[in-house]
Amino acid sequence: MEVTNKTRSDVKGGTLINYEGNLHLLEFAQVPKDNVDEFKSIKKFKVFNTNNLWVSLRAIKRLLDEETMRVEVIVNRKSLDGGVNVIQLETAAGAAIKNFNGAVGINVPRSRFLPVKKTSDLLVVMSNLFQLRDGTLVQNPARLYPELPLVKLGEHFFMKVREMLERFENIPDMLELDHLTVSGDVTFGKNVTLKGTVIIIANHGDRIDIPSGAMLENR
Repeated sequence: MEVTNKTRSDVKGGTLINYEGNLHLLEFAQVPKDNVDEFKSIKKFKVFNTNNLWVSLRAIKRLLDEETMRVEVIVNRKSLDGGVNVIQLETAAGAAIKNFNGAVGINVPRSRFLPVKKTSDLLVVMSNLFQLRDGTLVQNPARLYPELPLVKLGEHFFMKVREMLERFENIPDMLELDHLTVSGDVTFGKNVTLKGTVIIIANHGDRIDIPSGAMLENR
C-alpha cells in the first residue's frame, strides 16, 4: 500500500496500524467519537492511505479459492440533498491488506497522490498550480514551495461542480496562494489573482462580486 505524509488537508485519511501481528487499514468512519482528535493527530498517525495498491493477482486468486478473504463493512451515515438521512454500507479495497502475509506500506512522495473529492480539490487542480504533461498532471515548477494551498469553498453555493464553475468566469491565478476560504454568495470575474491568505465571506442575503482583473493578497 502506498502511503504518504499527512498534511492539514488529510486528517481524515485512513491509516495503517499493526494489530495482532498484521497490518490493518483504519478508516475515519471506524474511529469512536472520543478518539477522533487522536486519529487526526499528525504526530501520532503521520501517514495515510493513498489508495494506490500493488498486489499479486495469484495471491488474490488463492484467497478467493480458499474463501478466506475478509474485509470489514464500514457504516457511514450521510445526508442526501433533500435532508434525508441514509446509512451507506461500504468496504475499503485497502482493508484487504490484513489478509496478505508480509504486506507493507511504502511511503511515497506527495506527487503520487492527487485526490479530487470536493469542488475545492477540483479548483486547485484546474488552476495554474498544475500543468498537463504527457497526459499527467504535474505541479507547476513556477510555484516556489511544494505544499499546495489549503482551499475551502462553502458548501451552500459551491458544493456541486456545475454550481462551482458558474461562479468563476475563469479559474483565478493561484500560483502564490497559501490559503483560500470562500463562503456565501460570491462570484469571480476574469483574470483574478489570489496571493497569500484570502478570506471572502458574504453574509446571508449579501452578495460579493470579485471584479475582473482584481488582485487579492492577504485580504
